[in-house]
Amino acid sequence: MKKSKSILVTGGAGFIGAFLVKRLLKNYPNYQVLNLDLLTYASNLSNLKSCESFSNYKFLKGDIRDFKFLEELFSSNNFDIIIHLAAESHVDNSIKNPFPFVLTNVQGTLNLLEATRLQWGNNIEDKLFYHVSTDEVFGTLGVDGKFTEMSPYDPRSPYSASKAASDHLVRAYYHTYNLPILLSNCSNNYGPAQHFEKLIPLIIQNIVNKKSLPVYGDGKNTRDWLYVEDHVEAIDLILHNGKIGKTYLIGGDNEKRNIDVVLKLIKITDSMLGRPEGCSKKLINFVSDRPGHDYRYAIDNTKVKQEFGWKPETSFESGLVKTVAYYLNL
Repeated sequence: MKKSKSILVTGGAGFIGAFLVKRLLKNYPNYQVLNLDLLTYASNLSNLKSCESFSNYKFLKGDIRDFKFLEELFSSNNFDIIIHLAAESHVDNSIKNPFPFVLTNVQGTLNLLEATRLQWGNNIEDKLFYHVSTDEVFGTLGVDGKFTEMSPYDPRSPYSASKAASDHLVRAYYHTYNLPILLSNCSNNYGPAQHFEKLIPLIIQNIVNKKSLPVYGDGKNTRDWLYVEDHVEAIDLILHNGKIGKTYLIGGDNEKRNIDVVLKLIKITDSMLGRPEGCSKKLINFVSDRPGHDYRYAIDNTKVKQEFGWKPETSFESGLVKTVAYYLNL
């Protein structure tokens, strides 16, 4: 996949999408990259300022829920690769109002698949539809075990259910229409420029402003944390070396309890602010648990390590330091 390619990235102004777009432009000057994003509340074009000088980059505001729009887009462009990241992604929001999650994550993915199928037809040589998903589709783990590519689906929130449905649609198009697909499921991403609704930036912001630090339940729910630049490196490797029709799990090898993440952020942020060590601990506020809160996620990323020689390069400590420094403008 070294020759010139026309790539459509959906959700490229989102957190992960922006890092991916910047990586593609830096590493593949012969690729034409069209970034399609609706610019909803969690998107941020300012994260892509550095991309505007690239002659092989174009941004387009548009809605994947609008099939007619996609038909027109595909009729005027001959895409070789679709990298689909556009999604509603915040679990709390899906609990309050699940409708946007189904409309974007399910209907939007179906629209994109169908527009792609209609354009490519049987001309699928060197074509690829790459769908980026989440480990939350697998549900919850107990105190041991890890998700693998063979784990059964067991989503527990409207968000994860909508992503599970989109995963199934992508695989259905592979089996029914022979659409060349790849799929990856990642663990919790973190890093600079993430929206403040997510745990790590929210806690940093609240420490700075000396506001309450909300922690669900007893704080023992556990997540695997993946630094965003490690994630997009894995996407890059899978994009160029993955086997059509296969799924890959991308994890950061950083299992942490939520309360331990908060305590680590307090230590780093207080230090960077020049405050007495641990002074923000008093801001911790244990709140009623989220409905259907999955206890633990953990990913076995052996497959990507063995097939691509990939491993997460960023330690959790160094990733948090870089993240806190970004939000403090240091």
